[in-house]
Amino acid sequence: MIESLYEDKYLIVCCKPVGLLSEAMPWQKNMPGLLKQQTGVYRIDTLQRLDRNVGGVMVYSKSGKVTPSLMRLMAEHRFTKEYLAVVHGRMPNKQGVMEDYLIKNPRLCKVFVGRESDEKAKFARLSYEVLEEKGEQSLVLVRLITGRTHQIRVQFSHRGFPLVGDTKYGREKEGNNANGKTPIGLWSYHLSFVHPVTHQTVEAYCYPKGNGLFAGFSSLAAMRRENPPGWSSPLAKKQ
Repeated sequence: MIESLYEDKYLIVCCKPVGLLSEAMPWQKNMPGLLKQQTGVYRIDTLQRLDRNVGGVMVYSKSGKVTPSLMRLMAEHRFTKEYLAVVHGRMPNKQGVMEDYLIKNPRLCKVFVGRESDEKAKFARLSYEVLEEKGEQSLVLVRLITGRTHQIRVQFSHRGFPLVGDTKYGREKEGNNANGKTPIGLWSYHLSFVHPVTHQTVEAYCYPKGNGLFAGFSSLAAMRRENPPGWSSPLAKKQ
């Protein structure tokens, strides 16, 4: 059963488990397929993507009429998308902004930091704040401003602070995580947007589950008290 945080006849906000594909794929368990079974609707449109080994809050459209509006809101960066990341090392700057130009290599299935002059490069921007340090690891709150493939993983690794458990861009040796079978230190924690039909704010929080890489960080307990898991809005009501 996929945990539903908010649902009406237009869309569903839910918490994706680690190890599950976020988009439809033949012969493999995936979020759209399971949500169709769970909700009983014939159409679930994927609006955003999370890597298989990343879990957390996501939104899916249940209506073909609403999908273009939601996609437009995302393209205009009118979604608030925040992540929790566990990275190797202690960052000298405890908060800041990262800006790069990223190039995707489809043959290698990897993304690299490139130059602005490269016509294939796409601008990537995020802001971050270090919440807690534990040994030689740091818990970081990341707000995506753009939404590029593997953006957080690439930008932090490029600066010498790769995500814990990341075999594609990090320090760990190749293993199951390369196929999405084991989690990495990344979690989609917070999603907020204005509903395209009701025009009410939908705000949802989901905390790491099934990902032991976040264990031992005491600041997560305080975050849960301040922003409890689930959805909230002063105006929004389930339809």
